[in-house]
Amino acid sequence: MVRWGIIGCGDVTEVKSGPAFNKVDGFSLEMVMRRDAAKAEDYARRHKVPRWTTDADALINDPAIDAVYVATPPSSHLPYALKVAAAGKPAYVEKPMAMSHEECLEMAEAFEKAGVPLFVAYYRRSLPRFETVRRWIEEGRIGTVRHIHWSLSRSTDYGVRPDNWRIDPAIAGAGYFADLACHGLDLFMHHFGDIAQVAGVAANQQGLYRAEDAVAASWRFESGVTGSGFWNFAAQGPMDEVMILGEKGRIDYSVFGDVPLKLTTAAGEETLAVAHPPNIQHPHIENIRRHLAGEGRHPALGREGAKVSAVMDRILSDFYG
Repeated sequence: MVRWGIIGCGDVTEVKSGPAFNKVDGFSLEMVMRRDAAKAEDYARRHKVPRWTTDADALINDPAIDAVYVATPPSSHLPYALKVAAAGKPAYVEKPMAMSHEECLEMAEAFEKAGVPLFVAYYRRSLPRFETVRRWIEEGRIGTVRHIHWSLSRSTDYGVRPDNWRIDPAIAGAGYFADLACHGLDLFMHHFGDIAQVAGVAANQQGLYRAEDAVAASWRFESGVTGSGFWNFAAQGPMDEVMILGEKGRIDYSVFGDVPLKLTTAAGEETLAVAHPPNIQHPHIENIRRHLAGEGRHPALGREGAKVSAVMDRILSDFYG
């Protein structure tokens, strides 16, 4: 039995991830930490977690905790992760992995030195829906892939409130681009390999907060596939469309939306609905179990997470200097 503790039992842990630790065979959620004692106690009560604390160090160093899930905002990922590595325990860290590529590398190196694994919550790598896309590509359903494009937009008032850390660069590392685009960029690299070349521009079009709210980029994978995308949080309404263009067809899907996959070839159009699990990180956490049991390599270890941050850093380099 691997006994888990969570640092930062906030919204992401309520449904997406937290309950999955008690659904994976051989895992149990034994302790949670939050700075607000009332909220920590409430989470533990509702999720039937035996213990709670307001002290992260106490959780990390507790001999009855074997592994730690760091689910706090990005600004605290590195310091907490380094403490977990120093304690000689595996860690699962939320995305984006850290505030910068440099922090990601420091984190990955600490766990390599400690001889324990570091897992990153790029859970789309483990979802059946996107594994179907990967299988279509590998089967040659659209021939040789030429280009991938992602269009993501949200309305002008999306997440604009004083207590939203996701639009505070000091806490999030950037704005909603870092929070959301990392999922798609990581998924694309999972499908097509490392990004060898990237260029981007970013702007703050609304002036409602300090972070960027408009980003555009183009890139080239080492495989030769090219890519492009835009992410705008000052638009009329929501859009989330990915198009993979091949020599013999195309695949269309959404990174975040619950919409069917679409395959278009000379033979016609095929759609396939692949439902997400109730706890969307469940397959990813199951893959942690498999990795720890020696049954296979986890698809999103620390080095993979660092590569995503390197790409985002380069795209935002002119905006943040």
